[in-house]
Amino acid sequence: MSNVPGNPPAASGDAFEELEKLVAAAKEDYQKAIGGNKAAGTRVRKSMQDIKAQSQAIRIKVLETRSTTP
Repeated sequence: MSNVPGNPPAASGDAFEELEKLVAAAKEDYQKAIGGNKAAGTRVRKSMQDIKAQSQAIRIKVLETRSTTP
């Protein structure tokens, strides 16, 4: 499940794998941004928002799981 603008982040069993994919996809642009590429910096900031949203979805799922266990 991909994070496309307008779609909520994945919150199913593969949510962590999706987070890993988002981080891996941002790595190349991050290296370019560190080298001074301004366009890559913009893409990294966008990617970080997607990563933040995915992380929040995982956090919520973990809290739901924790509150339902005895």
